[in-house]
Amino acid sequence: MCAGAMLNARLRHVVWGAAEPKTGAAGSVLNVFSQPQLNHQTSVQGGVLADECAQPLQTFFKNQRAQQKARALSTRLREDAVRTPEHAFDGLPDYPWQANYISELPALNGLRMHYVDEGPADAEVTWLCLHGNPAWSYLYRHMIPVFLAAGHRVVAPDMPGFGKSDKPKKDSAHSFAWHRQVLLEFIEALDLRHLHLVVQDWGGILGLTLPMAHEWRYDALLVMNTLLAEGTRPLSPGFLAWRQMCADKPLFDIAKLFARGNPHMTPDECNAYNAPFPDAGHRAALRVFPAMVPSAADSPGAAVSRQAAAFFKHQWQGRSLMFIGQQDPVLGEPVMRELHNTVRGCPPPVLLPHAGHFVQEHGREIAQEALQDFHPPHQGVLK
Repeated sequence: MCAGAMLNARLRHVVWGAAEPKTGAAGSVLNVFSQPQLNHQTSVQGGVLADECAQPLQTFFKNQRAQQKARALSTRLREDAVRTPEHAFDGLPDYPWQANYISELPALNGLRMHYVDEGPADAEVTWLCLHGNPAWSYLYRHMIPVFLAAGHRVVAPDMPGFGKSDKPKKDSAHSFAWHRQVLLEFIEALDLRHLHLVVQDWGGILGLTLPMAHEWRYDALLVMNTLLAEGTRPLSPGFLAWRQMCADKPLFDIAKLFARGNPHMTPDECNAYNAPFPDAGHRAALRVFPAMVPSAADSPGAAVSRQAAAFFKHQWQGRSLMFIGQQDPVLGEPVMRELHNTVRGCPPPVLLPHAGHFVQEHGREIAQEALQDFHPPHQGVLK
């Protein structure tokens, strides 16, 4: 095509550097310029600075092959995991965002993790939204547009075993330490800064242990019904009842769970929470997470949770805001009042009398209030 364009342009002379042994049309494989049937002939000089010209071409195609290999590896499914088919997520209401995947984290060991990443990469604020069990990033669909409208960036990962992320088949694959390490590596890999950490349920049980590792990355905390599981107090009766229900009915209908606590949700919205888990083989995380909550001082995760509690009580320098869904029988107001006493400088919590455990289902108003509190119009971006 290039040679044809040159001939049609009536170029008198063509000089090229590196030979192309597969498709070169100016002397490498054939020479279209030397065809006597054509009414114009172009003289050709080849091999000028051949090595210097070949080097950038070789580098380009080497990088292309490496990228293709990385893409192939990122889509390859480990034998000890399952992946929810893409069509299971077709047509979900109010969830239009492009899927992003990462598999290079050492802790993932080849598993593919999904995350929403919307807004400017260089935004002055990034909202890191962490979900709990049995939810996924769909939980933040009401909050994400509010933050984006303010010109901010939003990152909402699906933890391994949830949402669009790969799901290990074995219950034993999941542990407090492993999931925490995945989140730490994820934040490092994306080099997330100026973070506003948004947490609820397991998003807080794990997420509240993250800032002490790299305090400089975090500017603010938005916390909803969750806890720091220090293992020093008995778990609430509501949580113990939830744990027992999960053990007795491991195939419970997630859509019904959301509908029961959120009567304002549509059936399609409730069913969206079932989408990642088409059968029992996809539900290892759902089975094991209730039992993973530290309940004793020596439980896995309890020690790091106590360290996080001390950090938030004595060292936390960021802004904080707390919302409590008062209809939550699992991690409701009594649990949240204890957590409030732990977070240094946190103003009185905002009580939501009609919200249950999944507070984000009332997320639009929460996000708007958080923006107003953290970024009043006359103050600009939090520094």
